[in-house]
Amino acid sequence: MTNKTTRNHVSPEKLPVSIAEFIENMKNRFGQSGDIIYRELTLGAIPTVMVYIEGMGDPRLLIEAIHADLPLFIEFPNQSPEVRMNMLKELTITMGKVGEANTFQEVEGKLLSGNTIIFMDGTSTSLYVGTEALKQRGVEEASSQSVVRGPREGFTESLRENTALVRRRIQSPKLRIEERTVGEHTNTLVAVMYVDGLYDIDVLDELRRRLDGIKLDSVLESNYIEEMIQDHRYSPFPTVYNSERPDVIASALLEGRIAIFVEGTPFVLVVPALFVQLFQSSEDYYQRWDFASLVRLLRYFCFGIALLTPSLYIAITTFHQEMLPTNLLTSLIGQREGVPFPAFIEALIMEITFEILREAGIRLPKSIGQSVSIVGTLVIGQAAVEAGLVSAAMVIVVSMTAIANFALPSFNIGISVRILRFGLMGIAASFGLYGMIIGMIMIGLHLCSLQSMGVPYMSTFAPLHWRSQKDALLRMSRHSMKKYLTKSKT
Repeated sequence: MTNKTTRNHVSPEKLPVSIAEFIENMKNRFGQSGDIIYRELTLGAIPTVMVYIEGMGDPRLLIEAIHADLPLFIEFPNQSPEVRMNMLKELTITMGKVGEANTFQEVEGKLLSGNTIIFMDGTSTSLYVGTEALKQRGVEEASSQSVVRGPREGFTESLRENTALVRRRIQSPKLRIEERTVGEHTNTLVAVMYVDGLYDIDVLDELRRRLDGIKLDSVLESNYIEEMIQDHRYSPFPTVYNSERPDVIASALLEGRIAIFVEGTPFVLVVPALFVQLFQSSEDYYQRWDFASLVRLLRYFCFGIALLTPSLYIAITTFHQEMLPTNLLTSLIGQREGVPFPAFIEALIMEITFEILREAGIRLPKSIGQSVSIVGTLVIGQAAVEAGLVSAAMVIVVSMTAIANFALPSFNIGISVRILRFGLMGIAASFGLYGMIIGMIMIGLHLCSLQSMGVPYMSTFAPLHWRSQKDALLRMSRHSMKKYLTKSKT
């Protein structure tokens, strides 16, 4: 801990004047790494070195530009190194971004970002040139949020490409991007994007404070940031939204929200996140309003099925058989006659089995993963019924629960339902419907107590905003929805 604190407060080390000292210091810092290339050349009798990381930087165009202007350096042999460095910066290098790095810490950061470093003997500064050449995955269709109608583009692992995809949709000079690096060893680039005039200044200030307070050794994916800035770390419900679709992020920005891009991942974070946002899909706004409203209501209904169906079955068959019609009750009793376990254990076995099959289907290769999960579910379910371990009604209940869970547009809310479902099953097995009602009340109170960056999580339901109800449970027509924007506080 002491070493880490000391390392974080090391004063910047200035660059030497001698090129030999510069190269020696760089080799000591990078431990003689084989991918660090030192290209030495002479510009008008002045020794110069170009440093880049093979595979991350491609200085071929830069070298060609320098060789093309080499007669200019030879023609004026008595120029000072400072003048020659300025000639390189102002005349020779016409590609990409060019800047100065005056300390070894700056040189390290620029070099590790894919830039090429140019150091000339006799100067105490260096130039960095944008020659990034790291190959990235091309823009493909988003796999986690597919739609029938709408754009097919999805984010990639390149932060610059991701911000460009959003800027192409919001072609406004008011679109702002703030950048910072997070992670002591990874120095991961994190970009905060918002639209000036639409965002809430209190939310942005709080986000800046939380990002600046992150102390991590590494940031390899956006979930590292999500866990550090979320409001309620022990809540099963997500208070930070994520998406890999540029149109979803653009829509969130135009609603006054703030997006967080992380280098190396296609998933972009959005704050503040609301409960209603988890049931909205981008396709809702690409279809007719009446159809979109019906589908959105169906999602809320599926949320209830996925959360309550197993516990409701356990409660009724264990404590409240009088609620069932006689014919149905007789059928259930006949099915459960040879089952050795109570309804709770029966449901627990089937739920855990299905979770195992779901996880196995994800981890297996795509060519066989889906087939194994479907066939495995059918075979195991049928075999369990024939063996008398579970009843056929329980297989139906678990299947309905799983299908309803897949109907939810947000993967995060699906995880929350899967966690809470087991708790409700235990309460229903102990106290019946009374326990279920108490559990639902506790979930409702918990949801109403949550906040996302200081914004109530259950907005627009609690506190109730009547104007926002036109895009909450239902998606009304564009003619009936009034355009109102959250103004930036001054």
